[in-house]
Amino acid sequence: MQDTDFLILSRAVRQWYRYYDVDPDKEASRLLNHAAVKLFDQGHRSVEGIATVLIETYVGPWPSSVNVNRSPDPIGGPQSH
Repeated sequence: MQDTDFLILSRAVRQWYRYYDVDPDKEASRLLNHAAVKLFDQGHRSVEGIATVLIETYVGPWPSSVNVNRSPDPIGGPQSH
């Protein structure tokens, strides 16, 4: 990944926070960043495309209240611990 790729991922996650009007937190960011990287690896290359999938997959502020290690991984792939 290049710096521009990380910028795309960062902006997509920030769009999720803005859409749901949620303050960023460490656990939600870990979950959303992990999902954004998986989406990027699956071929999503735009901020809008990644953000849309994050918004549709992780609905509302629940990622900030979920234990990331115990939550299901709806984006696919093995669960990381």
